[in-house]
Amino acid sequence: MTRRERIQAALHHKEADKVPVDCGSMRSTGIMGLAYNSLKQYLGIKEGKTKMFDMVQQLAIPEPWYLERFQIDSVDLARTFADNDDEWIRWNLPNGSEAYRPAWVDIRKIGEDWVCFNGEGIEVGRMSPNLVYFTQTNYPLMGKENVDYTNLKKYLSETIWGYVADPAWRLGSREDFPQLLQANLKKLQTETDYASMFAIGGNFFENGQYLYRTDEFLMNMLVEQENVEKLLDILLETHLETVDRVLSGIGDSIDVLMFGDDLGTQNTTMISRDLYKQLIYPRQKKLFQYVHDHSNAKVFFHSCGAISSIIGDLIDAGVDILNPVQIGASGMEPKKLKQEFGKDVVFWGGGVDTQHVLASGTPEQVREAVLLNCDIFMKDGGFVFNQVHNIVDGVPPENIVAMYDAVNSL
Repeated sequence: MTRRERIQAALHHKEADKVPVDCGSMRSTGIMGLAYNSLKQYLGIKEGKTKMFDMVQQLAIPEPWYLERFQIDSVDLARTFADNDDEWIRWNLPNGSEAYRPAWVDIRKIGEDWVCFNGEGIEVGRMSPNLVYFTQTNYPLMGKENVDYTNLKKYLSETIWGYVADPAWRLGSREDFPQLLQANLKKLQTETDYASMFAIGGNFFENGQYLYRTDEFLMNMLVEQENVEKLLDILLETHLETVDRVLSGIGDSIDVLMFGDDLGTQNTTMISRDLYKQLIYPRQKKLFQYVHDHSNAKVFFHSCGAISSIIGDLIDAGVDILNPVQIGASGMEPKKLKQEFGKDVVFWGGGVDTQHVLASGTPEQVREAVLLNCDIFMKDGGFVFNQVHNIVDGVPPENIVAMYDAVNSL
């Protein structure tokens, strides 16, 4: 099987010749630059450049040696927009190791902090010396009432997640953006056999948090529901416009479109199922239905945490693929998930717990966990291997190697 055929088999709930594997197809399946450089040093890899694909989370673009060594089957289409070395600035990661940051993101050293500014000079994020990623510092609607959401795009650009774009979306305002996507995807599919994913985002719950801050938005969802519904309706219109532009370029050829909204905590959902069904679900269903009506792409949905109580609702809303499958959260045990939802959704993740096993286990413990989880998830297809969320700073490189060697032995 080709890499793309392997992913397609999983997406259609068929067993492939081996378990399909991902790293970096979207910004929650990747590897932090710090962990990436440690791995390169461990393996004696000296060539190449560590390009910071996602400056907020400090994620690196997996290079060809990585994709080949660890038998990765799917990639992010956005990486094809990162080839121009003139658009990258040499930079040191917090541990002093060399990396390259995107020139289109305005980052300045102020005192001991690295500070991120948007195009209008508004501070949107900051990385202090004790952190290894950027945190949001500006919430444009916090404390404001009776907001006119016709300026929503401007407000979103004043948040770090709304401003810091990946290599593709930095070009999103160009009129020929759909044609650029089409050309790059055609080149990727002609020159390689990778499956491809492209990120839409399409956040509802998270965008409210970015605009108001989490605590205020949660209160608004209870006491200012009419106003929240106005915001969510305008977000839906905005997301539908975005989806339409993307599909006009690659709707007939992209394998997976990525959406996300972190709805879970370690122990339960962040909001009740009733509130989710009232405010978020109807708009997700319209958005995902539009994708299904206008393309052959599968809908990939990312939500961390204990979300087993709403997985059925997500499937009903049109979700085809669930990520990161946080198996260490309450109610997210692999056997339970596979038994209850395995026929209706693809599990893209859940291969090994990153909070404990991958971070602090031995290589043998990592291997055992990978083999056990794969044995559960891979039966009858519907599974793409990925660790639970990104490989973060501090994960021993020997554990990373053990993880991939285990899954690729199957």
